[in-house]
Amino acid sequence: MTVPAQRVRRRPSGRVLPLLLVVAMLAPVAFLFAQHHRLTGDDRDLAVRERLGVEYLRALGPVTEALVDAQSAAVAGRPAGRDALDRAVRDAAGVDARIGDELRSHERWAGLRAKLEALPERPLTDPEAAFVAYGEVTDLLLALHRKVRESSGLVRDPRQDSFFLQDSIGLDLPTAMVAAGRLADLSALGAARPAAERARTQGELAELRVGALASATDLVADLREAVDSSESTDLGANVLTPLDTYQRAVEALAAFSGPSAGSKTGLADPGQVAAARLNAQSAARQLQPVILDQLDALLKERIDSYDRDRRLAAGAAATAVLLVLLLTGVLIAAYRRARRHAAEARRAGDGDTDTVPDPQRWAPPTAERGIRPEDHRLLQPAGSGRDGGSERWGPFDAAR
Repeated sequence: MTVPAQRVRRRPSGRVLPLLLVVAMLAPVAFLFAQHHRLTGDDRDLAVRERLGVEYLRALGPVTEALVDAQSAAVAGRPAGRDALDRAVRDAAGVDARIGDELRSHERWAGLRAKLEALPERPLTDPEAAFVAYGEVTDLLLALHRKVRESSGLVRDPRQDSFFLQDSIGLDLPTAMVAAGRLADLSALGAARPAAERARTQGELAELRVGALASATDLVADLREAVDSSESTDLGANVLTPLDTYQRAVEALAAFSGPSAGSKTGLADPGQVAAARLNAQSAARQLQPVILDQLDALLKERIDSYDRDRRLAAGAAATAVLLVLLLTGVLIAAYRRARRHAAEARRAGDGDTDTVPDPQRWAPPTAERGIRPEDHRLLQPAGSGRDGGSERWGPFDAAR
């Protein structure tokens, strides 16, 4: 009887280990994709909020200009035209209603709007009181500018060109416009003050003059830094021309607002200061949309680059997953093919064992198997003539 050949069984680790290695390949790919998606997602969200801040600052620009004009009219005793201011306030209110939740500006805007609506349409009898009242409103307006820059993330912009642009449009330009308006209005008030207050007036004018010129100088420096640090070829071509116009207007304002030796009061000519302020404000009106457009274009381009990087990362991750799935499919197919071949081999081996007899099982004993030749007769069947029985029972048969 033959002993079937011993079947060799594969250890499970031989089949599982390749699959585990394939699955392990997905872990670093998934980690890198998640990290990239999270980082680019945070940067993209910041850029999106910054664009909201740019939109809000764009709405505050007309409010600032109209408020400065209304202040000058009130201090001069002229009726303040409220059409431009009311229109600017309505537009800004619509922007605040739409994006104020994300920028957390509702409370600041509500306080500013209440002050704006409380301003009298008719000129006050006391120009000094009008100057103080409008000064409180303009302070609230500048505070709202700072709030929008902080809540939108513009103050944390990571790029040099866009950072200097936001600093110029969100801080320098509105501060310079307000300070120039106050300088011109205080020059008109100082000319009407008594001689006893002349020293105080000169000190106040000097302070406002320094503040206005410092803000304008910071604006020019920020824009030049933005142009020098930017990779965009459009920024310099679009910004430098209106910037030069604004710089010349500010220089004229500085020249006309200084102490005048030819004046009886020693103060600057209010008419010349007012005209220089109007020229500076006109130049600022031309410069403001240019800065906002350039800043918004840089932010939009940055968002598009983030979206493009995320699509490329997603495509690379999908390709890696597809390759791993294909490799897994190949390994599974090879494993199934190996199992099928093994099963067929086992069925073939079992069939040969059952139908083919063992030739040694029925072979007669031979000397090779340890049987002596004389013992062959013991193995003969009964009645065989070759077993010597006739010789033993012959005499008995004859007597019978």
